[in-house]
This record gives sequence, C-alpha cells and structure tokens, in this order.
Amino acid sequence: MTERRQELEETAQAMVAEGQGILAADESTGTMTKRLETVGVESNEENRRTFRELLVTTPDAGKKISGVILYDETIKQKTADGKPFPEMLNEVGILPGIKVDTGAKPLAGADGETVTEGLDGLRERFEEYKELGAKFAKWRGVINIGDGKPTDYAIHVNAHALARYAALAQEAGIVPIVEPEVMMDGDHMIDVAEDVSRRTLTAVFRELELQQVYLPGIVLKPNMVLAGYDNPDQPSVEEVAERTVKLFKELVPEDVPGIAFLSGGQPDELAAAHLNAMNKMGDLPWELTFSYGRALIGSPLKVWSGDADKVQNAQEAFAHRARCNAAARQGEYSDEMEKEAVA
Repeated sequence: MTERRQELEETAQAMVAEGQGILAADESTGTMTKRLETVGVESNEENRRTFRELLVTTPDAGKKISGVILYDETIKQKTADGKPFPEMLNEVGILPGIKVDTGAKPLAGADGETVTEGLDGLRERFEEYKELGAKFAKWRGVINIGDGKPTDYAIHVNAHALARYAALAQEAGIVPIVEPEVMMDGDHMIDVAEDVSRRTLTAVFRELELQQVYLPGIVLKPNMVLAGYDNPDQPSVEEVAERTVKLFKELVPEDVPGIAFLSGGQPDELAAAHLNAMNKMGDLPWELTFSYGRALIGSPLKVWSGDADKVQNAQEAFAHRARCNAAARQGEYSDEMEKEAVA
C-alpha cells in the first residue's frame, strides 16, 4: 500500500469511528441565510461564524463528532480567540473537512434536472484546502424524482462528476465524501425511491471503478430509502431500515469503510430512529453512521436565535442531538433519550 493510500484509509476510518458521526456545517451562504432568517437573525459573515463556532466549541463535541464539513468561508475564518477553524478542530479531536462543489445547476437538454458543478480548477483548490488543513471533502450530486425524472442521462452525468471529484481529492491526499442524494421531495412511494436509489448507486460505483478511485479511502454519504415526504402512506421505521440495508448490501462494496447517511430534511427523532434500526440489524460489512446537517443544527439554531446569552443553552441542545445520533450509530438510541432531555 502506498503511503498516500494508507493515509486516506486511516482518515476514512477515523471519520466513521465507532460512536461518532459527521457534522455537515457546509451550508452555502444562500442556504445559511435562509436558516438564519427563520430565527430572525441577520445573515452576515460574523453571525455565520458565531453560530458555527458555537457548534464546534461545544464541550466534549469531539467525543461524538468525528469530523465537520466546512464551507469555503468558514475554513478561512478564525474563532473568537484568533485560531483558524481547522486548527481549533484538530485541538479538540475533530477532523476538518470542506465542501468543494459549487452547487447543482440546470442540466442542458434535461428539463428540470441538474448537474453539480465545480470541477474547473478543483485540483488547484484542493491544494489550497490541503494547505489550510482539510482532511476530507464533500461533493453532492442531486437526483430528483417526478415527472419522468430522473433520466439515465442525469444519473450518469452526476455519477461521472462525483467520480472525477473523488479521484482529484485522493490525488491531493484528501478523503472524498461521495454524496449521491436521491431527493425525497414529492409524493412517490418507497418502491420508487428504492428503484431510483438502485439506479443511482449502480452508476456511481461503476464510475468510481472506471476512474480508479480507491474505495477504502472514501466515505459514502447517501440518502436512506424513504417514501416521498408528501406521500400519506409513510413506511415504518423498520421497513425503511430493512429496505435500505438490503439495497446497500447488494450494491455497496465491502471495501467502502463506512456509510454516513444524510438526514435529507427528516425530523430529528426520525433520522435517529432510522439509523438506530439499521445498526440494530447487525452483520453489516461497513460502518453505518451519520453526516447530518439539519438533524443536528436545527434545534441549537432555534435555541440560540442570535442571543449571546443563549450560547450555552444552544450548545446543550447540540450536545443532546449529537448524543442521540451517536447512540443510534451503535443501535442504542431510544425514545427515553428524548424524554430525558425534555425533562
């Protein structure tokens, strides 16, 4: 094994370490603005920095959070006491990561479908991020369902872009999080989501193989197999877990060290319950963990709401969500954990 591959493998394994998961704090400025506005906070550079620092400086966060995906703005910022974010994260035992795609843009010749952009100049940006301290990166491909979507064309171009990004990341000595997200917006049944997830994962791993991406040096960040959020016939927690694990056993090579599920807008408790049910099934060839954004930060953001006097309360809310998801990552989550927090 080459030295670079060994480093990639070690980092990937640390990202999916037992009892830990990944915080996705990589919202674009536009997305973060929308979230701050929901709690009446002006979206400016200082407020965005303050909230993200609040999260990652939560006492003992490194015991439950293995890594944090940062946005370009944040990885170049300093904490209130003057430390660069990556340096501060390293000190508390959390791996710094970076979002490198530039978002989903309309796909030519495919009405209503998108392709994620950001490959131009990516090699040079990886060099910069490596110098800044990034250990891993993230690229999100978006696959929509409905009205004849997704087409094979859209799936293919997004899978190809994901693999190109992953190869460039590994070339730079950075572990790629490969995120093909089948969106759950709509009223489709779980059977449809399962079929589209199968098509998407098949295409992604075919492209990863063609582009010689080293699978022990990646982390997969997919959606769970869920019915559309507007479908009145929602599957049980157990059905979601069973369908998701069965599909992934069929399609995800055992060389992949871990699968860090995205929450995709699920309610906090449901995201934890689904992950918990999967981990209770046992006999899994890879680690199953989380890489949540909204399901980790929604609660502390609401508690904080821009009030400096509420920082500790917000950190307690974040610590609670981190504990719940870390427990789910080990199959030890229960409703009692939520009830105790309320009490």
